[in-house]
Amino acid sequence: MMVIGLIALALGGYLTPLTRFILSPLIGVQSWLATRIQALENYVNAPQDISRLRERNRELEDEVARLQIEIIDLKQQISETRILSALVDFARVHPDNRYLAAAVIGQDPSPFMKYVIINRGSDDGLRRGMPVVVQQGLVGRVAAVTANAARVQLIIDPASSVNVRLDPSSAQAVLLGSLTGELTLDMIPQSASVQVGDLVLTSGLGGNYPGSILIGQIISVRRRETDLFQEANVQPVVDFSQLEILLVITNFRPVDISPLVPTPGTSSVP
Repeated sequence: MMVIGLIALALGGYLTPLTRFILSPLIGVQSWLATRIQALENYVNAPQDISRLRERNRELEDEVARLQIEIIDLKQQISETRILSALVDFARVHPDNRYLAAAVIGQDPSPFMKYVIINRGSDDGLRRGMPVVVQQGLVGRVAAVTANAARVQLIIDPASSVNVRLDPSSAQAVLLGSLTGELTLDMIPQSASVQVGDLVLTSGLGGNYPGSILIGQIISVRRRETDLFQEANVQPVVDFSQLEILLVITNFRPVDISPLVPTPGTSSVP
């Protein structure tokens, strides 16, 4: 009868305060024990978790490095494709010439000379004096050749001189390089009408370069009545600091006309 009575009291809710009073300490103890057990488990498992995190971090770093290398390779391929496409367009515009593409593999370390080294040589048919261009215009000419490489003298070299004509005046002049890499025009006739913005192209005179290859634009003119010739400064169309792939005009043979040019004090009549 007592058990039945207790059940009846419990169902009636009369034992709830008593139950709460008895169970509350037990629940608190259980919560405290669960917290401590969880902390102990975390402490025991922490080294394994840290090790896994470090391993995962290394894997992610390796993946990032690999992707960065792939991005660099893709950018390089895109750049080379763009350059080659531009060179192909240049070759189409000048179909009379035959070209050989060459990559720049070295640059001039000296401040007194301006040249680059390319990965083509005599085994590829290159010869001294062959002109070198890019899409924008004239770069220079082959100055020395080995079996597998060649040195290209740039038109900004202090020893470089190029016979040019000006457009639209058609005046003849000589383009000179310099130690600073600046291009100047000399021997411009005083009678020539020369303006800032005029184009400078190879004239074909002198036998060193074919005609009508773009070089640059005049950016300033110096004309004094007491001088025999005008002078001018030229902005080249080629960025010589960004040379990567060049075209060598292989079917052009320079002509040495120096024995035909009379020197001062000699007579041209036998």
